[in-house]
Amino acid sequence: MARVIDIGNMFLLVLRKFLQTTTVFLTIMLPALVFAQVLLRYVFQIPLMGIEEIMIFPIIWLYFLGGAEASRTRTHIYCGILTLYIKKEKTMALFNVVRSIISLVISLWLTYWSYWFFAYSLRVWKLSDLVRLPMFFAESALFIGLILISLYTAIELIDMVRNLYSMMNKHTEVI
Repeated sequence: MARVIDIGNMFLLVLRKFLQTTTVFLTIMLPALVFAQVLLRYVFQIPLMGIEEIMIFPIIWLYFLGGAEASRTRTHIYCGILTLYIKKEKTMALFNVVRSIISLVISLWLTYWSYWFFAYSLRVWKLSDLVRLPMFFAESALFIGLILISLYTAIELIDMVRNLYSMMNKHTEVI
């Protein structure tokens, strides 16, 4: 069992490094494209058509990789109004489990639907208007990003259940 956990942790570490490297590359690529467009258009008076269209690809990927990173680090936006009224530690742990279950169900549902869009995009193989790049490469970010979000939400749920379980062993009231 420990070997499986070690392999899982190694996979998550490699995945995190890959996502961070990809995000840094895309973050550098976007301003470089804008700089090239400005340089070509205003300095050399040679506008290059299609850079705005090319920028769509890293922008979409950054959006979904950012969502996955927010899920991984648990820094995503959530409405914490109910947490203001929860005073007991066990009740808060139970609330976090319920919140994680709802988040996981929603992310799995969105992943399910994004799979059908992914399959449609692969089957139709649309091309961008000017540069004629396959839109599949941008549209696949939705499916892959939601897979990552679901994975990290499932890990969060496991952690919340462990936290609740450890609190329940302390033998105090829940609500």
